[in-house]
Amino acid sequence: MKHVDLYTDGACSGNPGVGGYGAILIFKGIEKEISKGFLSTTNNRMEISAVIAGLEMLKERCDVTVYSDSAYTVNAFNQGWIWTWIKNDWKKADGKDVLNSDLWKHLLTLTNKHTVSFIKVKGHADNVYNNRCDALARAAIKDLMDSSEH
Repeated sequence: MKHVDLYTDGACSGNPGVGGYGAILIFKGIEKEISKGFLSTTNNRMEISAVIAGLEMLKERCDVTVYSDSAYTVNAFNQGWIWTWIKNDWKKADGKDVLNSDLWKHLLTLTNKHTVSFIKVKGHADNVYNNRCDALARAAIKDLMDSSEH
């Protein structure tokens, strides 16, 4: 199975507000960058959407290592929150609905198509790829804001 590293980040100008994500897929030293902006969203939606967008780029089953600075995204899988949410019919321990369940369900479908592991990286630090994903997300926000002003 091919191994792909997937770096992701989401950003929001206001939360909720105008948001964007950036992702970089790396396979055998070849890098592919993707990004997209949204007029009304949240930072957490952008963090999850970045992983979704990256996984959707894959044309065949792969072994994927996802690197994200989002504890929310990483811990949902690494700490098993998602399995509890499923078991509890997408309710949290307090009985309230799990936020972003539409995205979690989509992400879960994609993670079932691949072998995926999640690694938490420190945001806005010395990780070149995480910083590049942040720049891609912020550029997507800026492009969207610039184009909506005209």
